[in-house]
Amino acid sequence: MNITDQIQNYINSLPEQKRDEIEELHLHIMQLLPKAQLWFLDGKDEKGKIVSNPNIGYGNRTIQYADGKTKAFFQIGISANTTGISVYIMGIEDRKYLPDTYGKTIGKATVTGYCVKFKTIKDINLIALDKAILDGVERTY
Repeated sequence: MNITDQIQNYINSLPEQKRDEIEELHLHIMQLLPKAQLWFLDGKDEKGKIVSNPNIGYGNRTIQYADGKTKAFFQIGISANTTGISVYIMGIEDRKYLPDTYGKTIGKATVTGYCVKFKTIKDINLIALDKAILDGVERTY
């Protein structure tokens, strides 16, 4: 199954409200980052054990581990969680940057060093989220 089909299957598996919002956000990010590589992580490790929520990813960056090994990974990710939606902005080294720069303008959301978590899209300022996403992509390209 190709990545587009995996993403659509994931979206279709969600409860209706989350399904609609994840699909809206997915289409929005694809317009914001039209050339970004798509990813789908099913949340399972190599043994098939569930270790995280499934993620839709966008973009491409290289993670370098302490032992020198590298791994390709996405720059931006979205995922449904038990209380709403998480948007992951990966690779920004300064863990205070996102909350200090966007925490006050993004709306009713929790902003950490790499995640913007909110209950519903209606709670956030999409323009501020777009700026955070584009900023994150620029900083990790």
